[in-house]
Amino acid sequence: MDKLVPLFIIFTAVAVIIQAGILVALFVVVRKTSGRVEKLASEVNTKALPLIETTQTLLVEVKPRVIDIVANAEESARIARAQMERLDATVSDIVDRTRLQVIRADELVNRTMDRVEETTDLVHRTVVSPIRRLSGLVQGLSAGLEFFLGRKRRQPRDGMGVPQDELFI
Repeated sequence: MDKLVPLFIIFTAVAVIIQAGILVALFVVVRKTSGRVEKLASEVNTKALPLIETTQTLLVEVKPRVIDIVANAEESARIARAQMERLDATVSDIVDRTRLQVIRADELVNRTMDRVEETTDLVHRTVVSPIRRLSGLVQGLSAGLEFFLGRKRRQPRDGMGVPQDELFI
């Protein structure tokens, strides 16, 4: 076992030297990286910070205008909605009134047609029927007189003795 202790000491020394080398390499890499980061930070400070400040100033200046624009858009939308509601009410009223007038016109036409039919029936009963009866009576008398007087009876044109054109009113 005494022989193994120096061997462990050698292995431990080699491991400590390797770790020290790794730590030195890490230190060098971190130093280079921090130099790059500092350089980048200084570029950001010189280039990006003025841009950020300008943007912030612009936003501060534009904010009241944007608020006014949004308020105007809301007011316009409210006015447009109110106008559309009024227009809808007006159109509904016009449609209702038109519907009522169409119903009235339909009733008027129906009443007029009923009265025309009634008048036609009345004229037919009071004028045409009595004229036909009177015409038949006159034809009968005429035929009787012709027979008694000995004349030849004239031939009717349509087989009834009275032309149809004369009866139509």
